[in-house]
Amino acid sequence: MGVPGPETTPRSVRVSQQVAVITGAGSGVGRAVARELASAGWRLVLAGRRAAPLAETAAGLGPDRVLVVPADVTDEERVEALFDAATGHFGRIDLLFNNAGTFGRPAPVEEVSAADWRAVVDLNLTGAFLCARAAFRRMKEQDPQGGRIVNNGSISAHVPRPHAVAYTATKHAVTGLTRALSLEGRPYRIACGQIDIGNAATDMTAAMGAGVRQADGRTAPEPTMDVADVARTVRHMAELPLEANVQFATVMATAMPYIGRG
Repeated sequence: MGVPGPETTPRSVRVSQQVAVITGAGSGVGRAVARELASAGWRLVLAGRRAAPLAETAAGLGPDRVLVVPADVTDEERVEALFDAATGHFGRIDLLFNNAGTFGRPAPVEEVSAADWRAVVDLNLTGAFLCARAAFRRMKEQDPQGGRIVNNGSISAHVPRPHAVAYTATKHAVTGLTRALSLEGRPYRIACGQIDIGNAATDMTAAMGAGVRQADGRTAPEPTMDVADVARTVRHMAELPLEANVQFATVMATAMPYIGRG
């Protein structure tokens, strides 16, 4: 069997030319992933609701390689404007790290208001869908065709925490989104995977050292891990050739109560 000719060999984009859109880039996991990808030569589009934290993330990453776009991912028009800005500035999109999200206000199921439920669903699920749809459209049409979407799931995509019904439900739904994107992306060289993170040390998990509610009703401290380990995992997923995909990855603090939770 002969070697495929140029017309049948999928074209690729060098890492130094690749472009990543990162939502929720102003803090935590998003900021860590931005810095990790920047260290590998990626060009970045940093998105989030507030300009100041995005500017802090962008500081020192190289102004010619970073575009800051404040955007509310729950707003359809703002999402389209974000991705138009990304392609207008850099010409293409090779990666969407679909990271923006919120835990919401912890409360027992019977005390969760419809407004609190909708706020979590709007950001964690509808926002993820709007960004994925926008990225998918552009990855399908660009040349070379294709790209990768990495959705930020959670340990809660597998097992719930007490008093987190909206967060848990949305993270299970993100898994469905990941599977659907993977299926529909096949003809267009669009790969989609999901990273499920447990207890990365960020502002969101700051309370864990002091103690958080457990399934048996106790309050107990939980170990955390360096958020840089999450960032390295996302980079590994992002830099695979499009012929390979990490469909689901779980990265977590080794001793956290996940295996055997409940």
